[in-house]
Amino acid sequence: MRVSSGVPGFDDLVDGGFPEDRLYVVSGPPGSGKTTFCSQFAAQGARNGEDVLYISMHETKEGIREDMSGYDFGFDRALDSDRVTFLDSFSSDGRRFFGLPGDRRDRSGVTNRLTGFINSRDIDRVVFDSTMLLRFLLDDDEDTMIQLLSSLKRTDATTLLISEMTDPSAYSEEHYLAHGVVFMHNYLEDEGMRRGVQVLKMRGTNVDTDIQDVKFTDGGLRVGSAATVTH
Repeated sequence: MRVSSGVPGFDDLVDGGFPEDRLYVVSGPPGSGKTTFCSQFAAQGARNGEDVLYISMHETKEGIREDMSGYDFGFDRALDSDRVTFLDSFSSDGRRFFGLPGDRRDRSGVTNRLTGFINSRDIDRVVFDSTMLLRFLLDDDEDTMIQLLSSLKRTDATTLLISEMTDPSAYSEEHYLAHGVVFMHNYLEDEGMRRGVQVLKMRGTNVDTDIQDVKFTDGGLRVGSAATVTH
């Protein structure tokens, strides 16, 4: 079974969508479209009647609503629906899961609390923004991070992890452990800033690893030939 990304043109690159119930990393430098991509993924799940968990390590619900308010793919409606659970790691609810930096007692139970929540609520899609700040809360403990990522792979949810990354060759543990890696590019050319997306790997899927054009439109990100269609 395939899970639609909600990003026009992207599913064509991965045989119709992400293979379900797997872990994927969306990497790239700041401003390349990672959060927009994952917000479209979450909104698509809500439209499909799926249960979505959106975990933000750095933004409030109102903050991300405002950031995505310029698009019409329905993220605001998804946030207001009973299909999306938004978890801010620094809110009182978030601290139940992640604790505080330096608190080993709280840190040790992050994996069980989070995966237990996903499994008990039958969550279909998870967005995790971002692994950089997750490491901060975990005190950069590599063993804890690997345990969490490995456990997320075993849930019955399709999970997207946002990973800040400026060098596509500077891999970290999430890139090796994930079933797939999507890299968002932004770079300067003679005509100005250009954006692209590249599927570096997708297990069980024949993919084109070339960089495909990406455009920001009123409807969110569009990829490849779909990027020429604007609304």
